[in-house]
Amino acid sequence: MNDSNGAYGGIFFSGLSLPIGMVVLVWMGVLFLLCQPIWSRRQLSSAEQAIQRQGMVDVETLGAGIRVSLMYGRADNFTGKVLYSDITRAYLHPKAAEALVKAQHILKKSHPRWSLVVYDAARPMSVQQKMWNEVKNTPQSIYVSNPARGGGLHNYGMAVDISICDEHGDTITMGTKIDYMGTASHIDREEQLVKLGRLTREQVRHRQLLRQVMQAAGFRTLRTEWWHFNFISRATARKYYQVIK
Repeated sequence: MNDSNGAYGGIFFSGLSLPIGMVVLVWMGVLFLLCQPIWSRRQLSSAEQAIQRQGMVDVETLGAGIRVSLMYGRADNFTGKVLYSDITRAYLHPKAAEALVKAQHILKKSHPRWSLVVYDAARPMSVQQKMWNEVKNTPQSIYVSNPARGGGLHNYGMAVDISICDEHGDTITMGTKIDYMGTASHIDREEQLVKLGRLTREQVRHRQLLRQVMQAAGFRTLRTEWWHFNFISRATARKYYQVIK
């Protein structure tokens, strides 16, 4: 009888009788979905877990559509080496993260198809040391903060290296690549660089747009790097916040 099959060969769900094997599969699927956030956390490296324990937030979880392309997770940076072998996400202090979301909204109002793209954010001091080792005792040392002097605001999750990309994810022209160490990256030399033919007016306008949206959200510029923005001062960071080791 159907009643017998329902009692011993299946389980009723809203008037439907399902085989026990199917019910088990359904419950396994439900449990998997419920445990998905836990599973995702288990995929974090020990370095990323340490960063999260310090209260840093993953930029891609902010829900603002900000893109991430970590340049130190690849070898095409000024060191020629992969420095983030165990970091695959961009993290920021919550205060800086909130301001970054604001900057993204400001950009979207004037350029709906464009987006901010993060190339570096929170940076462990151990990585800062590797960078410093590449440039110490060279003219390029002015572009990297010395760990022996407390490092920089990346090491507190309070700085971001950033640009703008189009709807296809391609960065708009800024005149130099991210982390280029030379005067063409200096924001106080742009007019002179245009006159010399090293920058175009379009490239300067793009840089100005980036500065406008970032400053409107509370970030501060860095004279020597068009892509770098600080959220607080070094003095404030060293007084109130902890270094990411």
